[in-house]
Order: sequence, then C-alpha cells, then structure tokens
Amino acid sequence: MRQLSDKDIDEMAGDMAAVDDAAVRSMVRHELQLSKKIPKAHLVPERVTIDLHQHTEQEAWDMIMNAATSGARHALIITGASGILKIKFQQWVRDSLLTPYIVEWAPVNNGSFLVKFRKK
Repeated sequence: MRQLSDKDIDEMAGDMAAVDDAAVRSMVRHELQLSKKIPKAHLVPERVTIDLHQHTEQEAWDMIMNAATSGARHALIITGASGILKIKFQQWVRDSLLTPYIVEWAPVNNGSFLVKFRKK
C-alpha cells in the first residue's frame, strides 16, 4: 500500500481543505484508518537471542521450542563452547520434535548457532 502524501489528502478533501488543512488531513487519515496502530500481540520478533548458560536441559528445550513456535524467523542460540547443551542442541535440530520447525541452522562460532525457523 502506498503512503498518502499531503497533496493526495488535499485532493481527497476537496473544498473542505480551505477550512482547516490540519484538521481535514487528520480526519481523512482517521477515516482511512491510516493511524491505526498494530496491537503488540500481533508483533513478532524477527530474531531472538537465547542464552542457554545456567539453564537445565529441560529449560533449554522449552526456551528453544517457545522461540520456534512464537513466529520468530531467526534465533541466535548460545549454548556455550562445551557442555551437554551444545551436544543436545545439535541432536534436537537433527532428530526431534524441533526438527520440523527448522529450515536451516549453522554454527556462528564455537558456542553459538544461528537458526532459521519455518513461517507459521
């Protein structure tokens, strides 16, 4: 949808524009619902960061699944360079209930992974 300029609004308002330009523009924007804000519940983060340090295996699983099902498109998952969560994360993305949610994933460094989730 293209953005309306003040000139477009003036043309739409016609003779009413001579009375009070600002008020007419505001009325036209209101009538066309151009000033409607999107409720925060409908906003989905494009990318989330999940730091799994100091979390149990179950907490890590829950955090990753929440991100996968939230509608987020990408996640930076920080597992740490060593430890069970790094190994478990790689197992989960290859063969678990998480696998169908993932389009692709790749290591960023020795303890982080970038994940691309499927669209909801």
